Amino acid sequence: QVQVVESGGGLVQAGGSLRLSCAASGRTFSMYAMGWFRQAPGKEREFVAAISRSGGSTDYGNPVKGRFTISRDNAKNTVYLQMNSLKPDDTAVYYCAQAWTNSGSYYTAISEYRYWGQGTQVTVSS
Repeated sequence: QVQVVESGGGLVQAGGSLRLSCAASGRTFSMYAMGWFRQAPGKEREFVAAISRSGGSTDYGNPVKGRFTISRDNAKNTVYLQMNSLKPDDTAVYYCAQAWTNSGSYYTAISEYRYWGQGTQVTVSS
């Protein structure tokens, strides 16, 4: 059974930083792309960042480019999201997800991800 578990959310002031972690188990972690998405109240879930299975390729949603960094440690079955220069608009529940297929690509679409975590709340105060 595949499990995806996020951690590291919390309350931070604008301009601050947080690092989210996501541990996945149940499949060979290094074979699958991983992604981060977020959903604010009343809004649709949106793409934040994605990373290929090797970690060699990444992509970011426009609102977070230059501020967030996705990385992974395949030895620890964990993917990270380093969030810097946080803004109140970054307030959302952040979800980690593991891709359906074991290709070498990364994915930005929700439909490309099969397993999802329960989410972790990030709140940025002004």
